[in-house]
Amino acid sequence: MLALRAARLFDGEHAALLEQPVVLVEQGRIVAAAAGLEPPADAEVVELGDATLMPGLVDAHIHLTFDASRDAVGRFDRVDDAELLTGAREAAARALRAGVTTVRDLGDRNYVTLALRDEPGLPRILSAGPPITSVKGHCWFLGGEALGVDGVRQAVRERAERGVDVVKVMATGGELTAGTHPHLAQFGMAAMRAAVDEAHRAGLPITAHAHGAPGIFNAAAAGFDSVEHCSFTTETGASADDAVIQALLANGVTVSATLGHLPGLELPPRIAALIPQLSAVFHRIREAGVPVVCSSDAGIGPAKPHDCLPYGVGEMVTLLGYAPADALRSMTSRAADLCRVGDRVGRIRAGYEADLLAVAGNPLVDTAAMHDVVGVWRGGVRVR
Repeated sequence: MLALRAARLFDGEHAALLEQPVVLVEQGRIVAAAAGLEPPADAEVVELGDATLMPGLVDAHIHLTFDASRDAVGRFDRVDDAELLTGAREAAARALRAGVTTVRDLGDRNYVTLALRDEPGLPRILSAGPPITSVKGHCWFLGGEALGVDGVRQAVRERAERGVDVVKVMATGGELTAGTHPHLAQFGMAAMRAAVDEAHRAGLPITAHAHGAPGIFNAAAAGFDSVEHCSFTTETGASADDAVIQALLANGVTVSATLGHLPGLELPPRIAALIPQLSAVFHRIREAGVPVVCSSDAGIGPAKPHDCLPYGVGEMVTLLGYAPADALRSMTSRAADLCRVGDRVGRIRAGYEADLLAVAGNPLVDTAAMHDVVGVWRGGVRVR
């Protein structure tokens, strides 16, 4: 048995930290977590000192086959799937070392990331395969183009047959793909509803990449489980649409806010100018009560290395107005629930898998503590 002793514990749900906790782990699962527990005489006791124990982080939006370079898209023209797989493995390991013990890959090529799901020494990997997009639509180069309602239905069925964990649809254009526009919808309502119908029939969650209000509304009205980005981008900026926010709320849609940027890198002027507008958008989303998880979209560029998710805690607090405990919930229990693994990870609770992160200090007081990793455990095994 393994016994982890720390100064405090965040269980993934409650804002009140548990002082002087001991977490007992056996055969990869949490046996108990409480203050003042006395470990069995034969337990391996790990003293973590002035550290906070918490559930391993869950990144609900990552791209393991993107290499976080300045030419992350162009690279797909230069490398084969074997090289993509090698890079994805390294990316996943990097995320794990930062305490991200579960990742949801929302866009690869040729289902490459499916091959990593059972490899030891990596985070838990949930994979969407190639995202479904319109002809020459956003990220068409990943191989997920679909034409019309029938094409979308067939694309979802193919992914279900391949064994994906989630279906992703590009509801709008995106920044990475020339010739597409983030503020414009790529699919009509009939195709969006067909995608939801097929995904849910197969027992799969479905999420939509959507920036502009028309695409966000289509996803909400069609019954998508979540919307990625949800930036309310317009042709000239970003502006929240209250009617669309109400549609998200009424339809129980979770917003996956892709935050977490490596500090110190200069942003393109257009993106830098958008930040105050995007902050205002997400303040409206928060105030309306729409559920939000913090994910990263890691891999798409230099500011988004695959271990950038912990920076999202500080951004949720300083830019979006969330309390630190809410920010941590958004990448532990709430993200796990969105990814449909909340019955086994995302919380420190007896019976749950021992995916754990320990950071120096108290991240509810100083969010910078998230970057001072003391230890990471995946299934009770310490990550070196």
